[in-house]
Amino acid sequence: MPEAPATASANGIASPAPKKAELPEHEALGLSRERLHEMFEVMLLARAVDEREWILNRQGREAFHISCQGHEGSGVGSAFALKRDTDVMIPYYRSLAAVLAFGMTPYQVFLSALAKAADPMSGGRQMPAHYGLTPRILTSGSSVATQIPHATGAALASKIRGDGGVSIVYFGDGASSKGDFHEGINFAAKGDFHEGINFAAIHKLPAIFVCENNHYAISVPSSKQMAVHSVADRAVGYAVFGASIDGTDPLAVYRCVKEAADRARAGEGPTLIESNVVRLTPHSSDDDDRRYRPESDREEARHKDPIEVFGRYLRTHALLDQHTEALIRTRVADTVAEALEQAEAAAEPSPETAFDHVYAGVRVPDFRAPYRDMGSSPSRAVKTTP
Repeated sequence: MPEAPATASANGIASPAPKKAELPEHEALGLSRERLHEMFEVMLLARAVDEREWILNRQGREAFHISCQGHEGSGVGSAFALKRDTDVMIPYYRSLAAVLAFGMTPYQVFLSALAKAADPMSGGRQMPAHYGLTPRILTSGSSVATQIPHATGAALASKIRGDGGVSIVYFGDGASSKGDFHEGINFAAKGDFHEGINFAAIHKLPAIFVCENNHYAISVPSSKQMAVHSVADRAVGYAVFGASIDGTDPLAVYRCVKEAADRARAGEGPTLIESNVVRLTPHSSDDDDRRYRPESDREEARHKDPIEVFGRYLRTHALLDQHTEALIRTRVADTVAEALEQAEAAAEPSPETAFDHVYAGVRVPDFRAPYRDMGSSPSRAVKTTP
């Protein structure tokens, strides 16, 4: 770094110019107080929706829940760095905060959780946490990591259209060990590799691959999954930019994703980001992490809660007072309560629509017809094929 230019003092002796004070992170990023409050509110909203879903599951009203608690800073920070009108998000099951920040509503999340007919993700057909919202949030599949090639395809489509869009895909550390990860990111890094090396070298796809590493693939710690120190270390193997960041700090995530998006829009290709987060709950509602996770590890994670991390930053920089925080928390609680009430009152899906969007040209296959003359149900009858 070049030295500061010298200035003449009153006695004529040259002295180094005083160093310019560094700006607080939010000012350096150009984020206003209002924008920071929006980010904090979405983080709180995601936590409140998540906590309500745990209750619904324990009441037997939501079949399954997989939590985003500990991932809110990564989801919100990354989503706020993107453009809703041009970019495409491909979430995974812990992306609740990201999709709420990208335009999904708590009402829509509850419609899915309760398997209602108006569920915009699958019409009540899919298990919870398969987030999707036309046209900018693509629903991922149940198989871990299969959403990664979808992001590559979306980035290729944006490049072909020339619309300036960027695709971002989220996945966990366990997904980074699967073949879909390597196939998806390799294709993105090389452009349309199958059409020729020269084309691949020139045309880079605008994709951002975000590994939200909570350091557990269900019960398997990262040290048992990979020999590299960081998922981002794998970026060099694909000749793409890689970064490992503190995913509990939404401003650090915002900066990294914004820079990645700027590079992508400039034609510089994809980025692999390891966003180091914490998992504050068991893997899912069907898991008991006390069986494999030491209490000391869980306690350490609680001290890195992203909501507390961001809240401390805002208070330290006089950006959030008690009155404003109370208003935000009250608004969040009211929003969640109203959304759940509306979702509970929504219509159940009709059984006659169960096969819609499954079999082309056939609305309801009559699977009971072969048994109708047998006087018994399909579960009790044995049908012989002539």
